[in-house]
Amino acid sequence: MEKPLFKIRENGKYGFMDALGEVVIEPQYVEVEDFYNGFSRVRFNDKMVPIDEQGRLLMRHTFNYVGLFEEQLAKVQLVQKWGYMDERGRIAIPIQFTDGGYFSEGLAPAASNGLYGFINKKGEYVIEPALDWAGEFRSGLAPATTGEVSGFINKKGEFEVPALFDECFAFQGEVAVVVRNGKWGLINKKGKLILPPQFDLVEGYANGEFYDDMAVAVQGDKYGFVSKTGEIVIAPQYDFAGDFGEGLALVEVKGKFGYVDKTGSVRIAPKFGDAGVFSEGLAQVKTGDAWGFMDTEGKIVIKSIFEAVLPFRDGLAWVSYQGQWAYINRWGDVIWKEE
Repeated sequence: MEKPLFKIRENGKYGFMDALGEVVIEPQYVEVEDFYNGFSRVRFNDKMVPIDEQGRLLMRHTFNYVGLFEEQLAKVQLVQKWGYMDERGRIAIPIQFTDGGYFSEGLAPAASNGLYGFINKKGEYVIEPALDWAGEFRSGLAPATTGEVSGFINKKGEFEVPALFDECFAFQGEVAVVVRNGKWGLINKKGKLILPPQFDLVEGYANGEFYDDMAVAVQGDKYGFVSKTGEIVIAPQYDFAGDFGEGLALVEVKGKFGYVDKTGSVRIAPKFGDAGVFSEGLAQVKTGDAWGFMDTEGKIVIKSIFEAVLPFRDGLAWVSYQGQWAYINRWGDVIWKEE
């Protein structure tokens, strides 16, 4: 099991510590990303290079771009071509494709001469490149485009959900987002529309992405929620809404933020200047000019004294106090702070 690592900063350089506040990778990089599937990426010689949890750089080859690891492989780009490397930094699938996606369910979309098919982990096409675009497999189906229309193919390369949509997104369990005339809705694995396209596509927003089995839905300038069954659980009525977490979602009413449950009942009245998602039983809230944390009953349990905060993860939360980084536990104790 991967141990959680947390980004730290010292003298303008970045490294990582463990959940006890012990430095694991000394701050030495000008830029680092959070760990994902056992690897981070750090800036080294002006390139983002993977690094493992022991601080070892994967430097066998120099690439223009290295993606995230999915199913033990990361896509890599050299000049204008793509291939894949393994978790030791070795080229597992030679650089040969005009585009490459992430592995999922043992397959990855990959393009040759501008057409997409799917390769296995040996780099062999198991679905020949004949599509104009393809996404990752989820629940046995992958979004795919032929001509100007999109649907979903199975692992034989057959359209199991006919290409009747302008755009399709990967399945999330039993449902997927589909787009028609600039609006999104939901279909099930049989291709049946369980929620006709009617919600706005908002740039920079997770359109139809489910958290806690609920997705934010926008119509005009109002926000509501839909469920994975295709039910409009909370009609768009709020000035803003955030993702559900632990049964509660952030909503904005007349410039103030509070929380509703999955029935739309107000659980914490809108009274905060700003707030965030619930994680590990706590949510960040802003009172005045400072941030703190409250529990699911609306009780402030960590006083609002911070300039900035992030949600709790693996027992700790990142905070900024007087310009310095720190990590606190759920009781507000400082586990690590920037010197």
